[in-house]
Amino acid sequence: MDGFDAVVVGSGPNGLAGALTLAGAGRRVLLLEAAERFGGGLRTEELTLPGFVHDVCATALPMAAVSAAFRSLGLPVGFAHPPVPAAHPLDDGPAVLVHRDPDRTAAGLGRDGRAWRAVVGATARAGTPLVDTLLSPLGLPRAPLAAARFGALAVQPATVLARAAFRTAGGRAALAGMAAHSMLDLRSPITGGFGVMLAALAHHAGWPVVRGGSQVLADLMVARLRELGGEAVTGHRVTSLAGLPPARTVLLDVTPRQFLAMAGDRLPARYARRLARYRYGPGVFKLDWALDGPVPWKDPAVGLAGTVHLGGTLEEIALSEAQVARGVHPERPYVLLVQACVADPSRAPAGRHTLWAYCHVPNGSAVDMTAAVEDQIERFAPGFRDRVLARHSLDSPAMQDRNANYVGGDIGAGLADLRQFVGRPVYSPRPWRTPLPGVYLCSAATPPGPGVHGMGGYRAARLALRAG
Repeated sequence: MDGFDAVVVGSGPNGLAGALTLAGAGRRVLLLEAAERFGGGLRTEELTLPGFVHDVCATALPMAAVSAAFRSLGLPVGFAHPPVPAAHPLDDGPAVLVHRDPDRTAAGLGRDGRAWRAVVGATARAGTPLVDTLLSPLGLPRAPLAAARFGALAVQPATVLARAAFRTAGGRAALAGMAAHSMLDLRSPITGGFGVMLAALAHHAGWPVVRGGSQVLADLMVARLRELGGEAVTGHRVTSLAGLPPARTVLLDVTPRQFLAMAGDRLPARYARRLARYRYGPGVFKLDWALDGPVPWKDPAVGLAGTVHLGGTLEEIALSEAQVARGVHPERPYVLLVQACVADPSRAPAGRHTLWAYCHVPNGSAVDMTAAVEDQIERFAPGFRDRVLARHSLDSPAMQDRNANYVGGDIGAGLADLRQFVGRPVYSPRPWRTPLPGVYLCSAATPPGPGVHGMGGYRAARLALRAG
């Protein structure tokens, strides 16, 4: 375990991107992972029945398709695109379909089509320079005019932006479904930005999945690391920095809670207090199903979508997310659902399907939300339960058991509200750097926050390389 230039703790997408950035610059890297498989949020397992392949967390990976970190790696990722990136079913009338083509999406929104082009389409047309600007929020903007225009929209609460921009229930609901990925009360500032950006990514890059499961992407990254001379070890839990082999650089793909425990009394008291004030957000309750066929949606077009947002109108979704923010379990939760087999049939035996969905719950909740989630699916797909061959559930404590970064089931590794959007985990022009020489944080608790983009690891590694 000696002779390494850098040690990376944690093999989520940020840790992997950081390890590869260092190894690509000629550093000899040791990657340590506590779990028995690499990947963090990219892990894939047979959770229900043999032959049914389920992603434990992340499946649709638009940010991995566009981020500077992944572009720099040039990995031969087998992305598969569903016919429709996302859909939002409604009780009355056809579902809103978010196509790769913004004009086709706008056409389906009727009198809100022009507004969709102006709000979401314009953001998508700004392209990669704007994406790079938003995924590097502390750097100089590559697209300053587009970023300023986006910022004027993004700072608004999703409820305010949806009502100001759109006139129809469908247009407002579509934005709300996107914005609810933030896991915030939709009356909060910047939730509008989450919604617009995710919708724009559907047009700019699609919401692809990795053929064979997200684990394939993690395994590709580990294989590349080994090709570059690095070593990667699973089943090695780091509880103290003192237990690491000597190295001039240490990258930690962990949240403030884990870092405080690892560092012990080595951190300056003021910095430790700032980390201790870091706030975690809602948890998730996740279900995976093995199905004997496709979901029987009332609107068959929803069956073409890789990702489906369930929750009805803007008002219903906003109420659900507000209840979670207050520590209440919604009776009709917002449900984020993924039909991976629409893009990648290899994930299930011929004619069968896999499906997963989660709803938001108060942090640390162990309440079983199976009935509430399935009721929401049945609402838009009557007869769904008749298709279920097997199901598997993970409450928030179980999510944390699978991944220590999911504190209380928070898969975003920290509340992503305005205060912590840039101040992750502390306010600093270089928040990846810690007071300990050569030690850097690189998890989703650092900018730019949640998502499979690798930018936390990429930025931390580049800082370390500049330090020498």
